[in-house]
Amino acid sequence: MNLFDTHSHYNDEKFDLDREEMIRETLRSGVSNFIVAGYNVESSKKAVEIAQNYNELYATVGISPNDLDNIKSQEEIKENVEKIAQIPSKKIVAIGEIGLDYYWNKENKEIQKEMFAKQIELANKLKLPIVIHTREAVLDTLEMLKTHNVERKGIFHCCPLNRELVKEGLKLGFYISLSGVITFKNAKNAEEIIQMIPEDRLLIETDSPYLAPEPVRGTRNNSINVKYVAEKIAKVKNKTIEEIAKITNENAKKIFNI
Repeated sequence: MNLFDTHSHYNDEKFDLDREEMIRETLRSGVSNFIVAGYNVESSKKAVEIAQNYNELYATVGISPNDLDNIKSQEEIKENVEKIAQIPSKKIVAIGEIGLDYYWNKENKEIQKEMFAKQIELANKLKLPIVIHTREAVLDTLEMLKTHNVERKGIFHCCPLNRELVKEGLKLGFYISLSGVITFKNAKNAEEIIQMIPEDRLLIETDSPYLAPEPVRGTRNNSINVKYVAEKIAKVKNKTIEEIAKITNENAKKIFNI
């Protein structure tokens, strides 16, 4: 079985003590590939550094809406996007995670939008897809994507279980990536959302070390646990986990041009 975890943060400090051991264990577990996702300049550099050491790993680079504390002007936005653009690597497969987050940050919405727009421009320039983080910002996220052309499209990472977001995101040509959230007992709309996503737009992820799925919820998450996400989807779609692994693996390689 070849599972592809399309979003993890092995660049997070929570993996500092056993990162190499954890990566080797992951690759022995049935996970054939995974993405290490950046969320600011330093973590993006770290993602690339990690990915370059393994044939099976790839990286995304970008500045998330939750990492804009010291970015308050147009000039600072430009400087930081240029730093992302200058990270060299053939292992970079997307710009992300980028987007809007009004749950944690309500005071800098315009800065978030401007940073989002500039990184869409960068993705278009580099001919890469984008990886979108959106939380409590559905309408503005969709508006940004409708008014700023994304040439290679991309992925709604850890996609919120919101019908409108999924419906409109699919119309815009984006892929939907589901995380361990769909396994939570209190996850609203999970089965309906799973059924809404056509097989050719479906991806799976862990968002490690966060959002560990049932039955390991509350622990440090890792890419091995992506199997629980695949199992949940398989049950809802009346497929085998092997079929979901094959479908999502092929989709990941297509969107990331691997």
